[in-house]
Amino acid sequence: MNYKKRINEDLIRDFSKLFKIIFLVGARQVGKSSLLAHLFPQYKAFVFDPIQDLYNVRKNPDLFLGDFKPPIILDEIQFVPELLPSLKRQVDLSDDKGQYFLTGSQQLSILKSVSESLAGRVVIIPVFPMTPHEMYATFNKEENWFLQYLKNPDTFFNDRSTKINIAPTRIEAIWRGGMPGTMDLPNNALTAYFSSYVQTYVERDVRLLENIEDLSKFGRFIALVASLTSQEINYSQLGRELGISPKTAERWLRLLMHTYQWSELQPFHMNAIKRLSLKPKGIIADTGLACYLQRISSPEALAASPMQGAFFESYCFNMIKGFCTALHMMPNFYHWRTLAGAEVDIIVEIDGIFYPIEVKTATTVSKNDIRGITAFKETYPKLRIAKGVVIYAGDECYHITKDTIAVPWNLQ
Repeated sequence: MNYKKRINEDLIRDFSKLFKIIFLVGARQVGKSSLLAHLFPQYKAFVFDPIQDLYNVRKNPDLFLGDFKPPIILDEIQFVPELLPSLKRQVDLSDDKGQYFLTGSQQLSILKSVSESLAGRVVIIPVFPMTPHEMYATFNKEENWFLQYLKNPDTFFNDRSTKINIAPTRIEAIWRGGMPGTMDLPNNALTAYFSSYVQTYVERDVRLLENIEDLSKFGRFIALVASLTSQEINYSQLGRELGISPKTAERWLRLLMHTYQWSELQPFHMNAIKRLSLKPKGIIADTGLACYLQRISSPEALAASPMQGAFFESYCFNMIKGFCTALHMMPNFYHWRTLAGAEVDIIVEIDGIFYPIEVKTATTVSKNDIRGITAFKETYPKLRIAKGVVIYAGDECYHITKDTIAVPWNLQ
């Protein structure tokens, strides 16, 4: 597989000169190890295993760190939590930066342990599935439309007409998703890839983290959750569908979040007159995986599927979240919906400014498509709300109104 430049590269280089330990977190196979191997090919890497205890790390972590001097890469650190106290003692012996580079695909106990054991010594950097800009073009922080939108929402769209010279269509890009391992695979090989991915995820990650007796039921739970991406989450509904309690459904959903397979947009609310829905909205981490779980076998099948709109919204949210990993601080993400039906798909908050974003599966958008953004602004007149954006399936970047702009999904 040919390596493609990742959004996080500059941030990792910068932080390796400021922190003793750099910790990359994200779902399995999103490219954490490849990213570090590309940036630091001269560093020795160790990959840990949940079963085997190579180098006797669990039995004698101090001896291991004494035998292999930094800088080194420690891959899948969640399998050797015994190493963390030793790491703390080791890095305190030197003021050198960039001593250890860690990766992890589980955030349950390991992030808590890292935060407690290595406070002040570690920086945690998320790695998500690839954006289309990474997979099919070259990401440029200074030119990326969304980061320029956050920087100056009034002028970011000026003279913007360059789109990604993208090989697949929008539908195929959603259907394939953003896993680096799929880049060089033909369409007819993706089913085998995702089948292996799910099996490995359930048998390795889930079995280690949760005492789930019926793993096949958990597999059906993942598929059900995938069908509900971009929707508000109702734990009782999830439980009824599979014959489990709402508490079990909530616990299993938290497990998906802790292994970076699922994220939630919390509902935005303040002292508003309108009655609001206060349920979080869930987003699956990769739409390629979602299509596999829903047995959508081809881009053509996705084009005819009623799931297309929800998957497009999830794809766009994951793309936005991916762009934001180039920033030194991740924004807050929300959704907003009134009980009367007005809604904004995504709200990004940073530096006290709120950026409302709608996603539309249409080749043209009009004022009717921004009623949610308009209602949001009317509901919070004292809030600092930037120009709104509608990400859509068309080709042109243009004003819908003076305060709302239509942006093609594949704008550079």
